[in-house]
Amino acid sequence: MSAWFRLIAGTLCAVSLAGSLPDAASAQAPVKVVFSLDFIPLGRHAPWYAALAEGYFKDEGLDVSIIPAQGTAQVIQAVESGVATIGFVDVPSVAIARSNGSRLKMVAVNYQRAPYAIFSLSTGANVTEPKQLEGLNLGSGAGSFTPKIIQGFMTQKGLDPAKLTISNVAPPARATTLLSGQIPAIEFFVMAKPGLEAGAKDAKAELRTFLLADHGLELYANGIAATEDTIAKNPDVLKRFVRAGLKGWKFAVDNPEKAAADQIKYVTSLKPEVIVAEIKVVADLAVTADTRKNGFGWFDPAKMQSNLDFVVKYVGMSGKAPEATDIYAAGFLPNPPVIP
Repeated sequence: MSAWFRLIAGTLCAVSLAGSLPDAASAQAPVKVVFSLDFIPLGRHAPWYAALAEGYFKDEGLDVSIIPAQGTAQVIQAVESGVATIGFVDVPSVAIARSNGSRLKMVAVNYQRAPYAIFSLSTGANVTEPKQLEGLNLGSGAGSFTPKIIQGFMTQKGLDPAKLTISNVAPPARATTLLSGQIPAIEFFVMAKPGLEAGAKDAKAELRTFLLADHGLELYANGIAATEDTIAKNPDVLKRFVRAGLKGWKFAVDNPEKAAADQIKYVTSLKPEVIVAEIKVVADLAVTADTRKNGFGWFDPAKMQSNLDFVVKYVGMSGKAPEATDIYAAGFLPNPPVIP
């Protein structure tokens, strides 16, 4: 176990974990829940802090603590080990983890559209169409499965994925290598767009954002996940968390400035204008025709199957591929739904 996890585990040793959560709310003793983000707290996470600050979790009888992570693999480890009760993870990662023995399941999908994006400059590669991915030199990270998703997307578009060159560029260096012209394009989550746009202006260029979801990539991304044990033993607690969390999403999308102020109460290092910009980016991922009809967090079992098929075919799994029904659990979304 890493030093980071030992630190978090020690800090949270008094927290009631999934196996010991009561099934009913208690006004005298709110249920303690630890929720792991997928990364350090950033503006994209404002909806969860809004749910805290606006009292939505409290109204559900929950005492929620939010902890950071350094990527989805750490979130899954945190939830599996009991350091966290619930995690914010992406569907492809859960599918891959299930093939390696994980017991996590998705219960809600917040990012209806995947955030995988390719950034370039108007003065450089100027990527605006899928066909431009052939012959492109793309800055990405060693060990990331995002290039495989991009290459799978290319295959679906009838393009040759072998013609995409992947250069290993560490995440902290990607913006600099792009803006300085050292590399023609980089891949990042689309939430990086506001910061990169500012840098592009300084470089006297316009940023080009190629979001794969805008060009036909049909993948779910991040949402709420818990272990099968929590799902079986504490369904009421999980339902209450989902309901309160989705109310936080609606509040943040409708009131980005107030949600930014809410988050800064807990994460004082963030700037309100940066938070607002990221809220608007994730709102574009979360608010779709499906969620306008069915509510935040909704997912289609048929699309879960197609997501699994995509991951198996293009990303690959080291173990036996799970069934689609192994990667999600239905029945945890609020009724009535939380409509954007």
